[in-house]
Amino acid sequence: MTRVDLITREYPPEVYGGAGVHLEYLSSSLRDLADVRVHCFGAPRSEPGVTAYADPPGLASANAALRTLGVDLEMVVGCAGTDVVHSHTWYANLAGHVAKLLHGVPHVVTTHSLEPLRPWKAEQLGGGYALSSWVERTALEAADAVIAVSAGMKSDVLTAYPAVDPDRIRVVHNGIDTDQYTPDPETDVLGRLGIDPAAPSATFVGRITRQKGLPYLLRAARQLPADVQLVFLAGAPDTPEIAAEVETLIAELRATRKGVVWVPAMLPKPDVIQVLSHSTVFVCPSVYEPMGIVNLEAMACETAVVATATGGIPEVVANGETGLLVPIEQASDGTGTPLSPDRFVADLAAAINELVTDPARAENMGRAGRRRAVELFAWRAIAERTMDVYREVLR
Repeated sequence: MTRVDLITREYPPEVYGGAGVHLEYLSSSLRDLADVRVHCFGAPRSEPGVTAYADPPGLASANAALRTLGVDLEMVVGCAGTDVVHSHTWYANLAGHVAKLLHGVPHVVTTHSLEPLRPWKAEQLGGGYALSSWVERTALEAADAVIAVSAGMKSDVLTAYPAVDPDRIRVVHNGIDTDQYTPDPETDVLGRLGIDPAAPSATFVGRITRQKGLPYLLRAARQLPADVQLVFLAGAPDTPEIAAEVETLIAELRATRKGVVWVPAMLPKPDVIQVLSHSTVFVCPSVYEPMGIVNLEAMACETAVVATATGGIPEVVANGETGLLVPIEQASDGTGTPLSPDRFVADLAAAINELVTDPARAENMGRAGRRRAVELFAWRAIAERTMDVYREVLR
């Protein structure tokens, strides 16, 4: 049986973004098809075949990006004996690249996001952003295969890294576990969080980062009917600056309306599923989203989606069928900033209003969304397509 070593920063229970969710389900689905080993960052894991790596003690006071590279080099040692290495995000790309060179095995990279399209990370990483960008470029240009999580991401890879051979890029979408993400009729979590199940609601789930566009949604929320609850499951701010901006905007909303619920932490998955299940609409105001797995999670919970028509989102959300896509004209400098922020905010508010004032239409879109998630994005099919990529590079 082919041995596959998956290399990642995130892995349960330490998951804070879509890449970690992807690894959780991809690794599980691949185990019927290959001998899977997982190498991740953080505290020791008890799961068989999973090895976690802490920051090297000698780099304890170093730049965060440098600590990441130190972990990567230790992971390379753990990959000895593998047939193929598969890295996810720049945090693990160096481990995959060096393992390819040292062990003489193919390296597959999955692109969940791209550093050139997230220039705001310079605020977060300082000089480390130059390191992360160098790692990503080096790994992608030398990889035996690049998996893009959407056709939009494939286009972004070729734009950001024109030296990458288009023939080495394969599109394999993210998946969703529709057995786990399924409508939850209970309301205990709603009661604990102060959400009224009888009132219409617009919900956001995600990290507080420029990429996710939360400030645009907070401004759009000023234009929503007074009876619409606003639920923000939003934590892990990238920088103090965006944290302060979000706090100010939420305080302004709370000063003018009731029903503003903000949970500034990552909730357990069952809690999120119940909140999504009872939401009238899920809102994804991202200005950069290679695919947006959270949209799939909402769809699987039978919730209509309002999302930005950017990146891979239009490949997930069927406009007018499972939700509404909000048009956006964006700057070409890599930030994704709307050229007309006021228009984007107004269009976002208008789309949300369409659905929160027409709950029957929202319910129909939610049912269509679950059908689409089940039919097109099951993890077993995603794992089979990923194995096809491994077979190609091993020939």
